[in-house]
Amino acid sequence: MLPAPPGTERITLLDDAWTLPRQGPRHRAVRVASEKLRDRFAQGARAVSVRTLPLSSAPYPTKYAFRSAASSPIPLVTFTHRCLLVQFFQRGALRNLLFNPTDIEAARQTPYFAKLIEKFGRFEKYLQKKYDPLETQLAAHGLSNDDIDYIAFDHFHTQDLRGQLGTEDGRFKTRFPNATLLAPKCEWDDWDDLHPMQRTWFVEGGRKGVKTKKVALTDGDLLLGDGVMLLRTPGHTSGNQTLFVNTESGVWGTSENGTCADCWSPIESKIPGVARAARLEDLEVLINDNTPEGGADQHTSMILEKTIVDRVKTRPAFVQMFPSTEITPNAMAPGLSPTIVFRALTHGSIAKPTRAARAATAFTAP
Repeated sequence: MLPAPPGTERITLLDDAWTLPRQGPRHRAVRVASEKLRDRFAQGARAVSVRTLPLSSAPYPTKYAFRSAASSPIPLVTFTHRCLLVQFFQRGALRNLLFNPTDIEAARQTPYFAKLIEKFGRFEKYLQKKYDPLETQLAAHGLSNDDIDYIAFDHFHTQDLRGQLGTEDGRFKTRFPNATLLAPKCEWDDWDDLHPMQRTWFVEGGRKGVKTKKVALTDGDLLLGDGVMLLRTPGHTSGNQTLFVNTESGVWGTSENGTCADCWSPIESKIPGVARAARLEDLEVLINDNTPEGGADQHTSMILEKTIVDRVKTRPAFVQMFPSTEITPNAMAPGLSPTIVFRALTHGSIAKPTRAARAATAFTAP
């Protein structure tokens, strides 16, 4: 195991469960270990604040979004990709994390989306919405790129890290000069020699020549600080990870393992065909199915997520999993709107870096 990056702590409670060789026992063990971790995390300190920073809307194949469960001939839905700004105390010091600060223009070079844009480009204006640049949204909260301590992604699909980290040859400048990238080593290494089922979702050369001085390669599960943890949730990709935040409205998680609230509660879905398909296969969750080679682990990872987060207070059949890329209602895709659309996750008051002072009772990593 790699050492935890400075300031963070390893969480070991799930280690034994994930190392079991067979899928069935692994699935059950992960669920049991997740219940124990959930109890400890929920009773611990809260994060300082959370804000949602929307980055782009784009088309996505319906068959992937609902694992082909939706009974609709419409080929595309619209999803909205969002970054989260999370503030938390780490051993008494205020830290700022950006989770999924995707370079949107560079992401268009992802082979699958480049072909999709070529095929359906004439509809793009109806399916796509542009938002203020990330820097503009940070400035509205009194922050700049210089204030960011950590960046992380739920996985490296569509990512081009050259514009985030800068390159050694100086062609790309560093976007977040004081930030450390938390990068799962297994997926970082995968990028060098991708399987054919992976290649269409990765930007070719997306980490070629990047500055690695501020890259912290990770494995396992990490407590980043008070009320914030980053857990491995493999399956969608080898290094997929989910961010969990303890807030005033309970524990929330964010990942792209599912594309809407219905994916974690398919039996309760009002989308035609989804509940029926889940009952037919006796499935508790429906995976985001564009990379099915790790489907069994992805299903287990969604059970982990569903176990750790709280339930939606006004709709307790659903859980507080905030999709990092969420299907959003669109007139071009009637009948495919999620039963619940979260749109934003908000908690606490944004603290300016100069105001960093306070020590809470910290959660100790199990």
